[in-house]
Amino acid sequence: MMTRLFLFAFAAIVLLHVLWPMPAHAQDARLPVSQCQAIAQGLPDVTFANFKPAVLLNVQAAAEEVTITYIGHSTFLIETPDGVSIATDFSGWYAPPKVPDVVTMNKAHSSHYTLTPDPAIRHVLHGWGDDGKLADHDIVVGDTYIRNVTTDIRSFGGAMEPDGNSIFIFEVAGLCIGHLGHLHHELDDTDYAEIGRLDVVMVPVDGGLTMGAESMSRVVTRLRSSLILPMHRRGPPVTNFLQMFGDGFDKSFATSDNLRVSLRSLPRKPLIYILQGV
Repeated sequence: MMTRLFLFAFAAIVLLHVLWPMPAHAQDARLPVSQCQAIAQGLPDVTFANFKPAVLLNVQAAAEEVTITYIGHSTFLIETPDGVSIATDFSGWYAPPKVPDVVTMNKAHSSHYTLTPDPAIRHVLHGWGDDGKLADHDIVVGDTYIRNVTTDIRSFGGAMEPDGNSIFIFEVAGLCIGHLGHLHHELDDTDYAEIGRLDVVMVPVDGGLTMGAESMSRVVTRLRSSLILPMHRRGPPVTNFLQMFGDGFDKSFATSDNLRVSLRSLPRKPLIYILQGV
């Protein structure tokens, strides 16, 4: 009798385990995992993920270089160790030397997007939502994981449109590379938690079309990136932006429009690096 009761209870437990719904994230093991995202243990005190290259990467991977070329305005060409090419805030006005595999766009102005991209571009990622849906990108292309964090954008009438812009983040060769897009407001704690660690950040320095230099400098300081690449300069000299940063930052004007960077070559002290053409 006791044996029959035990078997019945065991069978009931097994059946319950089989039929119990699994969490959504456990059903899809294909979702990429960010190595750069912050861990919000208790906002507003955001703790960045503890990143140990010796654990996550071998020596060769840590030395792999990513090439970043300034094309113009807010467009950079990112070329990865496996040959993936990505153009940021792509409009076609500032054309890379070759058709990129991936383009990201934001819709602030026509200089940041196009609705008629070259059909040869395999992945066209809008920073705004289509068909009433929030822009939500989680895509792996070759050796690169690409995701986005939406921010609000100022419309031509002056009102703020929720989630109309995206900060795109490219995780490759152990690096976390972020492009702030046409950022129109300072970020909050939730934004910083979603963005996570950015080793390299591309930041607009127009002095007002996006945000004033002081507001933008607060964003850059909070992100604590190793390498800051100004972009989107219209009007005021870039020195206006540089003056917002004290001795905690190095500043340097490049002799070229491109650079090669790896996890191992990141500067120890935050460096604002102005590529030629900016």
